[in-house]
Amino acid sequence: MTALERMYFGNSPEAWAVALATAVASALVLLLVRKLLVRRLGSIAQKTSTKIDDFFVELIAQTRTVTLFTLSAYLGAETLTLSPGAERVVQKIVILILLLQGIVWGSRSIQYWVDEVLQRRTADDASSAGSVTVIAFMIRLALWTTGILLALDNLGFSITTLVAGLGIGGVAIALAVQSILGDIFASLSIVLDKPFVIGDFIVVGDHLGTIEYIGMKTTRIRSLSGEQVIFSNSELLKSRIHNFKRMTERRIAFTFGVTYDTPIDKLKSIPPTVRDIITSRKQTRVDRVHFKEFGESALVFEIVYFVLSPDYNLYMDIQQAINYEILQNFKDRGIEFAFPTVTVVGAPGTS
Repeated sequence: MTALERMYFGNSPEAWAVALATAVASALVLLLVRKLLVRRLGSIAQKTSTKIDDFFVELIAQTRTVTLFTLSAYLGAETLTLSPGAERVVQKIVILILLLQGIVWGSRSIQYWVDEVLQRRTADDASSAGSVTVIAFMIRLALWTTGILLALDNLGFSITTLVAGLGIGGVAIALAVQSILGDIFASLSIVLDKPFVIGDFIVVGDHLGTIEYIGMKTTRIRSLSGEQVIFSNSELLKSRIHNFKRMTERRIAFTFGVTYDTPIDKLKSIPPTVRDIITSRKQTRVDRVHFKEFGESALVFEIVYFVLSPDYNLYMDIQQAINYEILQNFKDRGIEFAFPTVTVVGAPGTS
C-alpha cells in the first residue's frame, strides 16, 4: 500500500490536502474581506457626521484573527469525514471561539455606549462619569460571567451546582454589604433619574446648600454657612428634597398695614397703585393685590406676584425697589403705615 493509499484518521491524503487548501483559502478570503471592509467603510465613515458607522467599522476591525482562522479551519474540517467524537470537539472549539469573539464585540459596544453617555452628560453633570463607568463595569462583569458559564457548559461541565453556589455566595455577600450596595444603587438612581446635579441649590430637612459632589456612596453639599454637609446617597433619596435650581419663576407674597384713620378713598387707591408699581418692574407678573383683613392695629393688605426668574438676588433687588417706591408713594400721598400700638385705659376712679 502506497502512502497515497493510506488512510489518516479515516481520510485519505487527498482529502486532507483538500481540507488544508479549503482552510487556507478561506482564511485568506476572510482576512482580505475584513481588510477591505475596514478600509472602504472607514473612508465612508470619515465623511459622515454620525458616529454609529465608525462604531461598526471598529467592530469589524476588532474581529480577531484567531476567530477567522477558527472559522477557516472549521470550513476545511467540513470537507473531511470525522468521527462523531472529533466532530463534537471541533464544534466545541468553534463555539468557544465565537463566544469569546461575542464578548469582545459586547465589551466594545458597552464602551461605545459609555463614551456617548459621558459626552452628553459630562457638560451638565461631571459626577455622572464615575457612576456611568460603574454601570459599564457591572454590565461587562455580567457579560463575562455569562460568557464563561456558557463556555463551561459547552465544554461539558455541569454549571447547575456552580450557579447555585454563586447565588448563595452572592446573597451572603449582599447581606454583608447591604448598606454599601444601597448607597451604590442610590447613586445610580441619582445619575439616571437626576433629581439634582452638581451646582443645584437644594434643601433637605434643616440643611440647605449647593450640590458640590456626587459619589458612589455619598453626596456632599456646601451649606450657606460654609461647611460641607455629607449625606449617604440612600438616606438622601429617602428625604424630601427641594431643588430650587429647577425653579422657572419665584412666587412672592408679602403684607403691609396702614392706619385705621386712612380715608376710604385712599384705601381703595392702594391696590391699583401697588399693582402699577410692581408691573412697572421688568421680569414681574402680578397675581393679586387685596385689602386682606382688619388687623389688631392695622388695615392689612396682601400682595402676591411672581419674579420670572429663579435668581434669588434678582428677586431681592426687585423687592427692594418695590418697597422703596411704595414707601415714597405713600409718603407723598399722606398714607401712614401702621405699627403695633397699645392703648392703656385707666381703671374707674383713678387719675
